[in-house]
Amino acid sequence: MRDFEVIHVYLQTQANPCFTLLYNRYVSKVYAKCISILKNEELAHDATQEIFTKIFLNLSKFGEKAQFSTWIYSITYNFCIDYLRRNKKQGELFTDDIEKAPDPVDEVPDEALLQLEVDTLRKVLDEIPTPDRIILLMKYQDDMPIKDIAEILNKTESAVKMQIKRAKEKAHKVKEELMPAIN
Repeated sequence: MRDFEVIHVYLQTQANPCFTLLYNRYVSKVYAKCISILKNEELAHDATQEIFTKIFLNLSKFGEKAQFSTWIYSITYNFCIDYLRRNKKQGELFTDDIEKAPDPVDEVPDEALLQLEVDTLRKVLDEIPTPDRIILLMKYQDDMPIKDIAEILNKTESAVKMQIKRAKEKAHKVKEELMPAIN
């Protein structure tokens, strides 16, 4: 059954196997996202449980305007960012001034990031701010379209493009600082 069908059956019957099916489909993805944002296995485990509680309690609010996976990703992302904000582990996140920025012209080509070795890429991602790491992972690891990223972040597509451009520039700069001889 597709996600939409499982959700409809669950909402009509409250059958636990339906929610269990959705849980099993997405738990590893939610957990992986939590680890990539929170950088702590125990926190990621707790966050995953809380996120699925939110999903369970709000399943009737899923309006099928987007894919179910995008809806879950949005809940996961927002939960983790809210956690970071509450615990002040991160400075200012996602400034709104990029909403007003014009469409960017890429200066750092995608290939420059995609050709990094895995270990180097991990080091670079660990060194850039969390919001930049998250948006790059959305775009390049999760292969999310700009439109979906904009929906999740509640930003315009232009703002997302600018944020990706700036994140790529930061990642490239960190790579140059970490690996000066490779440049």
